[in-house]
Amino acid sequence: MMMKTKILLLLVTLTGSVVHAQTFDKQGDRGARGLMPENTIAGMLRALDLGATTLGMNVVISKDNQVVLSHEPYFNNEISLTPAGKPIPLKQEQSYNMYKMDYTEIKKFDVGSKVHKRFPGQQKFKAYKPLLSEVIDSVEAYVKLHKLTKPDYGIEIKTVRKGDLVFHPEPAEFSQLVMDVVEAKKMSRRTIIQAFDIRSLQYVHEKYPKIRTALMIDEKEDFENNIRDLGFNPTVYSPYSVLVGKGLVDRCHAAGIKIIPWTVNSLKDMEYMVGLGVDGIITDYPNLFMRLELPKKK
Repeated sequence: MMMKTKILLLLVTLTGSVVHAQTFDKQGDRGARGLMPENTIAGMLRALDLGATTLGMNVVISKDNQVVLSHEPYFNNEISLTPAGKPIPLKQEQSYNMYKMDYTEIKKFDVGSKVHKRFPGQQKFKAYKPLLSEVIDSVEAYVKLHKLTKPDYGIEIKTVRKGDLVFHPEPAEFSQLVMDVVEAKKMSRRTIIQAFDIRSLQYVHEKYPKIRTALMIDEKEDFENNIRDLGFNPTVYSPYSVLVGKGLVDRCHAAGIKIIPWTVNSLKDMEYMVGLGVDGIITDYPNLFMRLELPKKK
């Protein structure tokens, strides 16, 4: 025990923070969105095969309080087909509100067959929006079968502006429904709860102080102001990659907070981020991690 303590202290001394002693986080966004339909079981398994250490996913809530993988609380016209196989017009997509549908109805929509204009290289096949519990079960079984390293689950609680009780429950209820699944599956130690909405993170931090949290940022605002508004230091500060510079990386590390930018989709940009000293990368193309050279541990 004394030797382990000395080693930990040495790591802190050499790096200035335990943050730097951790493994670089290779996170597949929505599974492997650039390669497979987003937020699907097949996409998550593909990310695992490509060496992702964290499976990034978004969750919403159905009418019958099921936690469902989806980036929007409605059926996005870019990726969705109705149960009859028809496309959903952009102007009508929000009328396909999953918070007003039971999961049995949600599961009938196809979110894997339509060609994605922004990700034309996606493999196409019929797919549905799975339950968070089903995703965890599938991933854990796959990892065991193929003797892979167990991944972390980066679960983003996906609220929308002025969406409370319209597109999703209020943040406290929403967050609790997610945590009920995490705890039932005994995945607390391997879960990081992510959100742009600070209300969700504040609830989780208060009720589950040991759960790791990630504050996601998409607007240019001072790091210190964002942390002050949140009210505590999250495990991770996760800004849009164009907002990241050496100064921000240094301020995060000085506060003992990891910085993991999103969404970094070229090898050149990944190499730039690594050079800045980030602690991980979120990408739609986890296959790029195989070509990314990371600094060797000192």
